[in-house]
Amino acid sequence: MSINGPTSLRIEGYAIVSADGMIADRDGHIPPELKIDADQRFFAKGLEAANLIVHGAHSHEQQANSDRRRRLVLTRKIAGLAQHPSLPNAMLWNPAGVALASACDAIGVAEGVAAVIGGTDVFGLFLTIGYNAFHLSRVASTLLPAGRPMFPGVPAYSPEAILARHWLTPGPVQLLDATAEATLVSWRRSHIALMTELS
Repeated sequence: MSINGPTSLRIEGYAIVSADGMIADRDGHIPPELKIDADQRFFAKGLEAANLIVHGAHSHEQQANSDRRRRLVLTRKIAGLAQHPSLPNAMLWNPAGVALASACDAIGVAEGVAAVIGGTDVFGLFLTIGYNAFHLSRVASTLLPAGRPMFPGVPAYSPEAILARHWLTPGPVQLLDATAEATLVSWRRSHIALMTELS
């Protein structure tokens, strides 16, 4: 894992994308076609087990227990860290001014799982910091032309190609919804990457 991140904290990403790798339409809205019941259950279970939620200003998960969760909300509007103005368990974080390890110390999370839930720039930032796992759901029946890409570099490269380029390897394909052609693949940090980091 990068020196920017606490080594005892697992970084896990969660996203559901269209066939062309988009997480939202051109207006930033998640269309009904990307709201798959089985995926939402998997997502909710993952966040319940997480110690920290990390996202941008427009990526709040809006679940029943959301306000109880500790979270870092990425922003460029501050120099480093600040208390979130409306969420009591959240802090605003500018990673250009404060490293992830320091942000985690400030919010009181030293270990466990940090769940990264978007959007595009946030997902891209953590490619550099280093994911331990990324849970990628895909709805093959839906296209979102000119939508919001999952990573910078999509759609020129698929999300899967970008994950593979950052030392993650795919697990088995799980079928979430046959009618929507929705699947889930959990990508995990490869042994080669871990050996390289330890050498």
